[in-house]
Amino acid sequence: MKIFKKKSIGDYKEVIEYVISTNIKVVLLEGNLGSGKTTFVKSFCKYLNIKDKILSPTFNIINEYNIDEYNKIYHFDLYRLKSREELIEIDFLDYIDSGSYCFIEWPEICRDIIKGYTLNLKIKTFDNLNRDIIIN
Repeated sequence: MKIFKKKSIGDYKEVIEYVISTNIKVVLLEGNLGSGKTTFVKSFCKYLNIKDKILSPTFNIINEYNIDEYNKIYHFDLYRLKSREELIEIDFLDYIDSGSYCFIEWPEICRDIIKGYTLNLKIKTFDNLNRDIIIN
């Protein structure tokens, strides 16, 4: 387990570098509404110089961002999904098995169907600025 203490929602560089260093591409993002899950993905994309506009996938369920011609990032928000069948309908496991970074907000519904290694990144907020980011 690794814990990062952050004083700002945008202060994710050290966390991003740690995530990249693990070579694990599936990241399960946990935290309350407004804790910084989407902001983390935005920061990750900015760190990789992605030019796409990074938005929350709340209504789309999945957003795709281009790292370069061959590599992508998939950003999921599974909050509105109610069943595993809905995961199958969006070909969820194909994305997970693609070898691309997959950031999954609200991962409870998919946690037990993902095979292979995942990083669990939990954002615990204390106030508007102070956060612990716990990775295991």
